[in-house]
Amino acid sequence: MNPADLGLPVDVPSTALFTDHYELTMLQAALANGTADRRSVFEVFTRRLPEGRRYGVVAGTGRVLDAVENFRFDGAVLEFLRERAVVDMRTLDWLASYRFSGDIWGYPEGEVYFPGSPLLRVEGSFAECVLLETVILSILNHDSAIAAAASRMASAAGGRPLIEMGARRTHELAAVASARAAYVGGFASTSDLAAGFRYGIPTVGTSAHAFTLVHDSERDAFTAQVASLGRGTTLLVDTYDVAEAVRTAVEVAGTDLGAVRIDSGDLLLVAHRVRQQLDELGAVNTRIVVTSDLDEYAIASLAAAPVDAYGVGTQLVTGSGHPTCSMVYKLVARAVSGDPKAALAPVAKKSTGGKTSIGGRKWAARRVDAEGIAEAEVVGTGPVPAALADHQLLTQLVKAGEVVAREPLEAARERHLAARAALPLSATQLSRGEAVIPTEYL
Repeated sequence: MNPADLGLPVDVPSTALFTDHYELTMLQAALANGTADRRSVFEVFTRRLPEGRRYGVVAGTGRVLDAVENFRFDGAVLEFLRERAVVDMRTLDWLASYRFSGDIWGYPEGEVYFPGSPLLRVEGSFAECVLLETVILSILNHDSAIAAAASRMASAAGGRPLIEMGARRTHELAAVASARAAYVGGFASTSDLAAGFRYGIPTVGTSAHAFTLVHDSERDAFTAQVASLGRGTTLLVDTYDVAEAVRTAVEVAGTDLGAVRIDSGDLLLVAHRVRQQLDELGAVNTRIVVTSDLDEYAIASLAAAPVDAYGVGTQLVTGSGHPTCSMVYKLVARAVSGDPKAALAPVAKKSTGGKTSIGGRKWAARRVDAEGIAEAEVVGTGPVPAALADHQLLTQLVKAGEVVAREPLEAARERHLAARAALPLSATQLSRGEAVIPTEYL
């Protein structure tokens, strides 16, 4: 069985109600006045990156494709809408046969983005496109925030593996999505079995403090764990006295002990002491794993410590202080009439307070220097300059309602590593700053 073929979790058979009430009332009014069938173009973008971030990471694209496919108004959903009088009978009849039949283009998952990047372009009738706004933004805002935090943490880790372990710090379904996004951003594994089942992400885990505490002694706990999981297991050594626990761990498992985990205290100091003690006991290949409310800054502070892997929970699944990317879904062009062949006219909101947008159906390309390092994100509405033709970023994801670009999660993960490597070196700095490359409009 391929878990990727399972679709959404069984308790979420339809994504049709993952939307806001006013999406349906807009639909009702548009059906009544004849604008519902107008050809329209919506785009997802963000006006700014979270404060201090130098780049964003596109994540959740695969989940968006699942959500669009599962956006169906079945009998129970229609009955709910009827009972609540959300929309009239004409609209309910229209919704009963809803299937997105348009086109979707977007930045491929794992790609980096900047302010103004047209991350997703949804094209079709106004009616079928406007309904997808909330579910698309819900997925992309959440997953991209987690992936961006994961990318910064992976960069700070300098090649040392990272374990996602935040399931107990967020909603149970968000935990699965977070593990997926973290894997795209560079994490190596997760503690969440649902994420492993659904997306094939490697899962890891051994024991918590409760396992030590339920035994009469730490030695008994270690003996039981090694007997069950083998000498290559990871023993948690900070329940009582760390030095004594390390000594006991090596006595029980021998010098072939796989790893020890430290979950509290001054991690920099304790890691050095534990490494010295392990080496003196002959366990020179025993790895050290650290956990305990880590974020990218804490990980960076441990760069010189003898740490072999990091486990990250709360800060990861909350976006390390930025749980959303402030992405918006805006109508940027619509046909001048209901005629299928009518020309598209650019439209844009004009207001004060920094919420203006740029009208027109956009393309995007990344200009690079002679060494292939990104110089600028170029966004335009007219012809694509010849020099940028081979550097365009949007790819077709859905064609005439059919998904055409589903891919393994590993492909998104590898794409992100390549995209991050092609940014200026300052992109990986944790110091606050503006976007690492500018966005230019043509």
